[in-house]
Amino acid sequence: MKGLFDFSEVATYFFRKKDPNRKSNFNLRTMHTINKVSMLMFLFGLMYLVFKLMTR
Repeated sequence: MKGLFDFSEVATYFFRKKDPNRKSNFNLRTMHTINKVSMLMFLFGLMYLVFKLMTR
């Protein structure tokens, strides 16, 4: 059960530093941006649902 609520990977995904040895690629940057936006939308939606259920 503990592994289900481990959000450390999500938090580190948003705040990791860029690797200077890796070449920049437009497609890779776009993919990571879309992933970050979709994770934020999911987390905000989840918080909204929890808030709505608690205020019922």
